[in-house]
Amino acid sequence: MTTAQRPTLEAVARLAGVSRATVSRVVNGSTTVAEPIQEAVRRAVAELGYVPNLAARTLVTQRTDSFALVLPEAATRVFSDDQVFPGIIRGVGQELEAADKQLVLMLAGSPAGHARVERYTSGRHVDGVLFASLHGADPLPGKLARLGIPVVCSGRPLDGAEVPYVDVDHVGGVARAVRYLIDSGRRRIATMAGPQDMVAGIERLVGYRETVAAAGLPELVAYGDFTRESGTAAMRQLLAEHPGLDAVFAASDLMAHAALRALREAGRHVPDDVAVVGFDDIETAAYTEPPLTTIRQPIVELGRAMTRQLLRIAAGETVEQALLLPTELVVRDSA
Repeated sequence: MTTAQRPTLEAVARLAGVSRATVSRVVNGSTTVAEPIQEAVRRAVAELGYVPNLAARTLVTQRTDSFALVLPEAATRVFSDDQVFPGIIRGVGQELEAADKQLVLMLAGSPAGHARVERYTSGRHVDGVLFASLHGADPLPGKLARLGIPVVCSGRPLDGAEVPYVDVDHVGGVARAVRYLIDSGRRRIATMAGPQDMVAGIERLVGYRETVAAAGLPELVAYGDFTRESGTAAMRQLLAEHPGLDAVFAASDLMAHAALRALREAGRHVPDDVAVVGFDDIETAAYTEPPLTTIRQPIVELGRAMTRQLLRIAAGETVEQALLLPTELVVRDSA
């Protein structure tokens, strides 16, 4: 039994009627070869089933055609019922697939994981890096950018690094939701805020505070971390400290889901006694009891927009420092 030999560069050159060097230039993406010759080489490659040596190609082109998406979260959080992470991954994957690039997903939910990501990305094993769900003043995006590695973040880096970022309009979205509650006659509007070491948590709280202050209403705040568990604890805290509240804005839909249950357990009717509004518009928001009013953020488009920016930077183009995507109030029966 014999094993079929893999097609070689020389075989492609013979079939295309060109030199080995010309085939190498075409395979490695050179634009100096005339289009008819490129087409002849591509036909020969397809006919023979030639597969380029990626290691050799990387040495020649100084490109890996791979891009990393770094999520500084534990795997249990990334692969939970929080649909933000799958949405970002889906958007990033769609754009990279369309560009014929590879996605390298890296989790950095521990100091060891963070150090591994730093070694891998600073070693230029990828052509660029996307960061999503950053916590605190993480210095890694700025450090990689200073090394000349293309970097784009989801959300403004809290350490002040001059790194391009894409985000949704958290402040404007929350302001729209709270104004809707005020216009509906609610006057004791509480919030279950998100984590204050993340841009999303910080800016959603800013949107709430600015809007209730402009209306002359009191701040009623409890803190969580975007999870159901923290939403349950925050809702119980708010009921204990402010039993007269008549509305709640939750910084995530998962927290809002938990609030609906906690209110039901406390004998409060939604929306008659307490109106509830979330943020995200995850798939299950339309199927809660009652269906959840929420702020829709274009999470898949966020992943796509981040990737488009990164590909432009990797191609040597200049991009905007900040790009904000709009949010939308989706009114359902909970408010």
